[in-house]
Formats: sequence, structure tokens, C-alpha cells
Amino acid sequence: MTPGARRVRDAAARLFYERGIHAVGVDLIAAEAGVTKKTLYDRFGSKDRIVVEYLADRDERWRTFLDGRLGEAPPDPAARILAVFDASREWAGEHSRRGCSMVNAHAEITDPAHPAYAVISCQKAWMLELFTGLARQLDPGGAEERGRTLMLLHEGALVTHGMGVFPDALGHARRQAAALLAGTARGAQSGRSGSRPGSAKE
Repeated sequence: MTPGARRVRDAAARLFYERGIHAVGVDLIAAEAGVTKKTLYDRFGSKDRIVVEYLADRDERWRTFLDGRLGEAPPDPAARILAVFDASREWAGEHSRRGCSMVNAHAEITDPAHPAYAVISCQKAWMLELFTGLARQLDPGGAEERGRTLMLLHEGALVTHGMGVFPDALGHARRQAAALLAGTARGAQSGRSGSRPGSAKE
């Protein structure tokens, strides 16, 4: 990406996130980036393409950030799941005071034919897969349900944070996730105890 194209993407990212995608036109993006509209169209072709680049870059930076936090987390699956909530809380404080960029974008982009729609839906599918994969290490049989529950806690917290419904929504979601995981661990331990030879009543 050329320096001019990067300035366009970065200016658009700031404007889209702060004001909304539909509210921002290419004239404003070009002015904020210090380029001409011709340069903007030469580099991206359309506003829709800029939206795609904005969301794809945001997703890539989030995944890199999360990967780093997971790399620092203990190997225990429950600790790694909670590390996702910790990472989201940190990311939200630094980069997402108005809420999740994907959720915000989806509120404006509901047509599956829009080129940015796939970026949004794939990002959320990736998060669900992440939670399900981590849950599978704890409870293989209940991984699908557990992953969906964790996803609901996480995404609900992101929306609540963005709307400012109550303070520290992600911290609250983390505590609920910890309680859920503790219950899962107790259930798994109980199941192992009940399966020991001679443990069943005769």
C-alpha cells in the first residue's frame, strides 16, 4: 500500500468509526488524508473498497493483538478463554470506546452483497470458532453449546460497552464466563469421579 493509500485508509478508519460509514463521504476522506479524489479513486476504486480495507485492517490488528495476549496466557484452556475477555477489555479501552467496529458496521451494512459484509460475518464466525475450540479442550461433548454461550457473553458485553449501558461490561462478562467455566470444570471432575471402577451403586 502506498503512503497516500495508507493515509486514505487511516483517515477513513477514524472517520468511519467516529461518525459512521454512511455519514462520511469521499470528499471528506480525501481532505482528511491530504489527497485528491482522483488519487483516492485511483488507489481504491470506490468508497465500498475503502470500507473493506478499513474493516479488514481493523480485524487483522485485533487478531494480532489477541494472538499476543493468548501467547502470554497460561496453557490451561479456561485461563486462555478468560484471556480473550481480558484482551477485549484492554482493546476496548484503547481502541473501541464506541463499541465493536464490526457490530457498528453491521448496523449500517445489512446487504450480504456488499463487499464488506463478508469481512464482518467472517470475523464473528472466527470468534465463535475460537471460543468453541477453546471450550472443546475443556469439555469436548459440550463444546458447541459452551462456545455459543461464551460468544453471547462476549458479544453482548461489546454492545453494552459501546452503548455505555453500565460500567465495565467486559469485566462483568469475564466474571460470568469464569463462573461458567468453573461449573464446567466441576461437572467434568464429577463425571470422571463417577466413571471410576466400583464407584457406581450396585
